Amino acid sequence: MSWPLASFLLVALGLAAGWLYYERARPSARMVAVVATLAAVAALGRDAFVALPDVKPITAMTLVVGYALGPLQGFSVGALGMFVSNILLGQGPYTPWQMAAWGMVGLGGAALGRLSGRRLGRVGLALSCALAAGAAKEVMNLYTWTIGASHTPAALLATAGAAAPFDITDAVASFLFGLAFGPELARLLGRMRSRMGITWVQDDAPPARPGGGGSGLRPAGPAGPLGGRGRLSTPRALCVAGATIAAAALASLAGLGPHEIARARSIPTERRPAATPPAKVSVSLASQVSYLLAAQNSDGGFGAARGQRSSELFTAWSAMGLAAAGRSPAKLRRSGHSVLDSLLREASTLSGLGDDERTILAARACGASAYSFAGANLVAQVLRAQRGDGSFNRQVNLTAFAIFALRAVGHSAAFSPIRRAAGWIERQQNADGGYSFSVRGTPSDVDDTGAALQALVDARARNARALAAALGFLLRSQRPDGGYPQRAGSESNAQSTAWAVQGLLAAGRDPATVRRHGSRSPLAYLQSLTAPDGSVHYSRTSAQTPVWVTAQALIALARRTFPV
Repeated sequence: MSWPLASFLLVALGLAAGWLYYERARPSARMVAVVATLAAVAALGRDAFVALPDVKPITAMTLVVGYALGPLQGFSVGALGMFVSNILLGQGPYTPWQMAAWGMVGLGGAALGRLSGRRLGRVGLALSCALAAGAAKEVMNLYTWTIGASHTPAALLATAGAAAPFDITDAVASFLFGLAFGPELARLLGRMRSRMGITWVQDDAPPARPGGGGSGLRPAGPAGPLGGRGRLSTPRALCVAGATIAAAALASLAGLGPHEIARARSIPTERRPAATPPAKVSVSLASQVSYLLAAQNSDGGFGAARGQRSSELFTAWSAMGLAAAGRSPAKLRRSGHSVLDSLLREASTLSGLGDDERTILAARACGASAYSFAGANLVAQVLRAQRGDGSFNRQVNLTAFAIFALRAVGHSAAFSPIRRAAGWIERQQNADGGYSFSVRGTPSDVDDTGAALQALVDARARNARALAAALGFLLRSQRPDGGYPQRAGSESNAQSTAWAVQGLLAAGRDPATVRRHGSRSPLAYLQSLTAPDGSVHYSRTSAQTPVWVTAQALIALARRTFPV
């Protein structure tokens, strides 16, 4: 067997293994669409710079995708981007090598994100892009060596030396591209990851949904078991990539600034503010509580639905929901394991600021200390993420949750990081009174407005005009069915409605009296989504992630605001 043929077969096997693993992971249709769009944008970027040899944004983009979304997404964007761009630039025996090389760039980005906790600064991310470009180019030098007449180490060095000027150009260009958009793209993709990281499996007996009908699908969570139907294949993903090339665009990116490191210290229990009294479990909450109790796994944790594998995301939200309803999560055990046991075991999976903030809130709900949680000081980690402008990663969502977390561990509203964070949130209010996930100027949504309103009240913010404007945005956003959409024009859903209820409560409005144009109240809307088994459906047309949705709805139905 010849060198070229043997090397080609090895590369082909590597690519096949990557695609097979991606297929078996069963990514959600929404995530496949995101990956396809990113691959299309990467391909367009490579083709757009065809007049400038070795000046291409695809390396920086692929590495950031892996860094923010994970190995499968990074691998797919790198490999697909190279394949699709070569439709214009020309396919050849080098195409599989390019796909493998830039697929490995995506895998390297995922490893970098895992090791760094996705906390690299702009320069660090740009340097990583430059190193990744150099590594990918060396893979292509290896390809050139395999098709040459001599296959000695000296011949490999000669090949690399001849390509050095081009490789250096690519590394410098990738550094500059990473410097230009790396952190902003990572932040945007991080939001997508947190909101779309749900997979689906076939449900043998899906519960009845109000209004009739059912899809027969249920969510399995990011690491759920595999199902047998509804697979979205790689060829279909390639079709999506081709179809989205003309329309692909990534929305509003914001800049970054320096951050300030604050010192964290434990606060004695007697100095911590008392929680608002938990709601007594009444008949109206009993069915939702019963559903969550029945959904607890034998390891003490919770998955996206009954029987699904436990994850920190769903376990943390379940802990908060049960605590809001007056049930102590620390006392709830299944097969000898408590909710807290599961959270401690899953602490190694925490991979960012949002995970740390959520776990602090869950630890409070369980009566545990976040200053020493599975050997980590989560409070110090959160404080280290605050920037010089007072924000946390320049996102309203993360900054609001930072205030919740710091209040949960006992810091007063006068604590400097809380005051600075609240001041930054106030400055991000849009003209319509609402807040977006990131910064002022991006479209307002109900979820982040409800979170921002709670955070400002927790921080004892005194800007009455800002509070009134945010309340007005929530009141205007209610739909005729009594519920709330994430954004205007969308369908009402339980989670956005729960955020709205909490915002109304924080602002001093009784959500039971909020009825726009004679609609039902948002609390009544949430109750109307409750299925016979006690789970709360996401909307009239979807029963996705029932454990998460039920837990979040339970907090609102119990009339609790953050921190629980």
